[in-house]
Amino acid sequence: MDIKNIAQEIIRLKNADLELRNQLLRNGELGAGYNQEMQNLHYKNAEQLDEIMGRIGYPTIEKVGKEAAEAAWLVIQHAIAKPDFMRKCLKLLEDSTPEENAERINIAYLADRIAVFEGKPQLYGTQFDWDENGQLSPNCYDDLNKVNERRKSLGLNSLEEQTAIIRDRAQKESQHPPEDLKKRNEEMETWKRSVGWII
Repeated sequence: MDIKNIAQEIIRLKNADLELRNQLLRNGELGAGYNQEMQNLHYKNAEQLDEIMGRIGYPTIEKVGKEAAEAAWLVIQHAIAKPDFMRKCLKLLEDSTPEENAERINIAYLADRIAVFEGKPQLYGTQFDWDENGQLSPNCYDDLNKVNERRKSLGLNSLEEQTAIIRDRAQKESQHPPEDLKKRNEEMETWKRSVGWII
């Protein structure tokens, strides 16, 4: 088993993802719902990563190096049309007893992402979406003080600071809220049911 080639393969998946994201951003299509081309790429990347994980297990920093481990995590974060795969990856990552703080942060992000798609409160406040005021705000979370305590335990900034960073980045990238937020949210609920996040 050539781990170096496997690491490069994982990094290629991430690069394809980011290239498409940048293309959609340049075309002003990033915030207009879940682009079909992007969904197809995310699905294909997840299938390929799942096949790799069948051979080597979860691609931790120790196994494949920092760059490939981060690339795998990005592919997993974006595999939103594959709930069972994302849940499986979270369990594998948790079971790998990560000592690296970066991997513990990845667990927090992935757990929050899954919680949001399942309609549950997030614990670390890592996931954001457009609100009724046209601002990016954290998705539902349990308690601000507890969220900030958990974030601090991982070396993350406060949720208030992160909100300012997320909004600033969105402005620099010329991201805009959907024209019809209610319609977009209804479409998202329908989509979540169609892929199996909610029943």
